[in-house]
Amino acid sequence: MFRKILRAFVILLAILAGLVVLLADYVYLRSESILNQTYTTPPVPSVAIPSNDPDAIERGRYLTAIVSACVDCHGKDFSGGIVVDDPALGRIVAPNLTTGQNGLGSQRTDEDLIRVLRYGVQHDGTSVIIMPADDYSHFDNADLGAVIAYLRSLPPVDSDWPATELRLVGRALLAFGQLDILIAPRINFAEAGSDAQTDAVTLEYGTYLGNIAGCTGCHGPGLSGGPIPSAPPDWPVAMNLTPGGELVGWTEADFINTIRTGINPNGYQLRNEMPWQTYGQMSDDELKAIWLFIQSVPAKEFGNR
Repeated sequence: MFRKILRAFVILLAILAGLVVLLADYVYLRSESILNQTYTTPPVPSVAIPSNDPDAIERGRYLTAIVSACVDCHGKDFSGGIVVDDPALGRIVAPNLTTGQNGLGSQRTDEDLIRVLRYGVQHDGTSVIIMPADDYSHFDNADLGAVIAYLRSLPPVDSDWPATELRLVGRALLAFGQLDILIAPRINFAEAGSDAQTDAVTLEYGTYLGNIAGCTGCHGPGLSGGPIPSAPPDWPVAMNLTPGGELVGWTEADFINTIRTGINPNGYQLRNEMPWQTYGQMSDDELKAIWLFIQSVPAKEFGNR
């Protein structure tokens, strides 16, 4: 009897081991298929790159350093860095964008950069990971050209970062549709880009800034907050910025002071995941325009994005 029980137990272990191997194979193959999926974009738009225009280059610096906060991941010198390194989920690395050793500055054409910023699609047709190209897809052509002109002006910096990689848990979550890290599928290619913008205290410009600065990326198109797509698991949920949400009773001055100081009218210190230190360097007119945008959205329940 004991031998029969032992034999049955061994057979059960063998079956379970086989199932584990099959599951692991499925997870790997499925996650690889998702990561390597390619996307067909519209023809890359003709965008002037004003490489010899100091004002345009300064505009590009301002956009990447202050408004769109590209420096938060790529570093102030754009030499790249490790954004996330979780032993279970994986490692996400922001690449070096300069022309230094291992930098992409000399490996990517202007067309490649336009495609990434406008559609979230890399030179090989695959989607970028984590990078908020769905925010940058709203750049008008002038700002898109200014950003690329600035990136082309950067001095070379050498780097030797490890590669981006998904680990076991990350691959499993991706394979089963629980890890939203691919950006290209979020972008409506047909509607990417914006009409030419004018820097003014208007709802139109405030909406534009709210998009390219990532307000809608984190708080949702309707600004009602909730879990942030692609955010690390320890990040807080985004606040509800619609009427009736956390900003009820705020004035324009309250909003600007909160962005400048990081402390809201109730004395709450904003967490650093909300890049208030960066946004606090925006002009009063820009913050006033964003306030007009925030005030324009209809009330929504928290988490409906």
